[in-house]
Amino acid sequence: MEYIKSREKFNEVIQSEEPVIVKFFADWCPDCKRMDMFIDGILEEFKNYKWYEVNSDELDGIAQEYEVMGIPSILIFQNGEKLAHQHSAYTKTPDSVTEFLHQQLG
Repeated sequence: MEYIKSREKFNEVIQSEEPVIVKFFADWCPDCKRMDMFIDGILEEFKNYKWYEVNSDELDGIAQEYEVMGIPSILIFQNGEKLAHQHSAYTKTPDSVTEFLHQQLG
């Protein structure tokens, strides 16, 4: 999973012609740390997609711009548009994240 450190990189990443998956997180977030414990298996299952992560505390305004009200959140982008968004309440288990990705990506 590639870490995005600037708005310019974020804007470049989401312009991809293929769907890309972006995880929003924060260092202080306990649910984000819990997700980190199970995300490797999901990354392996969906390794055909590029994964990125954004620290919502570091890139000011991006979380608000894309309606990320809670973290962790998983967003899927393609051609500069947000295709899907799994809010924090639904990212607490590997099954819920995997199910969301299968529904959105096939």
